[in-house]
Amino acid sequence: MKIAVCVKQVPSSEARVQLAADGKSVALADAEMVVNPYDEFAVEEALRIKEARGGGEVIVVSVGPESAQAEVRKCLAMGADRGIVVQDPALLGGDGLSTARILAAVLAELQPDLVLCGKLTIDVESDLVAVGLAELLGLPHAALVTHIEWTGERTLRARREIEGGREVVELGLPALISVEKGINEPRYASLKGIMAAKRKPIEVARPDLPAERVGPGAAGVRVVAVAPPPERTGGRKFAGEAEVIVSQVVELLRSEAKVL
Repeated sequence: MKIAVCVKQVPSSEARVQLAADGKSVALADAEMVVNPYDEFAVEEALRIKEARGGGEVIVVSVGPESAQAEVRKCLAMGADRGIVVQDPALLGGDGLSTARILAAVLAELQPDLVLCGKLTIDVESDLVAVGLAELLGLPHAALVTHIEWTGERTLRARREIEGGREVVELGLPALISVEKGINEPRYASLKGIMAAKRKPIEVARPDLPAERVGPGAAGVRVVAVAPPPERTGGRKFAGEAEVIVSQVVELLRSEAKVL
């Protein structure tokens, strides 16, 4: 079985993020970069499927700058077989749909049996790429999946989280699944895996896509401003009887916080 996993290089959730001079983005030059955490769940699930089936190929695909190869290499150290990075500057800087179009061009050539994605990326949190990719490839898609059960050689049941409950859907391959936190516990790369990853190939892909379809000029969604959250003001302390304090707090929630 050939499994493609889409991953993205993102700033660490613990990185100190600074605004860029343009006021529309963040400065990433000094930020610690990592594999998008939700994508790690997708890589781990792909590896478990390969191991359970006694073989196959796991291909990690990423769209980003040259530095994204470092995160792809981390996935190879976990056990993936090879990587593909689209790092053509002319294709970068678009929105989620643009990214989906780039990935679709790469995956259309790979013809994988299964495509796995994280449910979203922690830098943008749009949750658009996986859905758009499934539509562009014409694949059945299940989102927010927390468990995969194989019912046949090319059929599976995916348990997904929905509002107020869970839903189980059955899919036939080829298919695309975006996974949720909790589907597994991603493994740490072993020293053997890290050494082996140095010898695994990473291909630099440059799909031939028209400028009006990808990149900044094709973006239907644009960021117009980015601002840090307002600084927190000091808290308030109340003294006196509980009944008096409660009435004061309720009044402040109504008049100042406006949550009542």
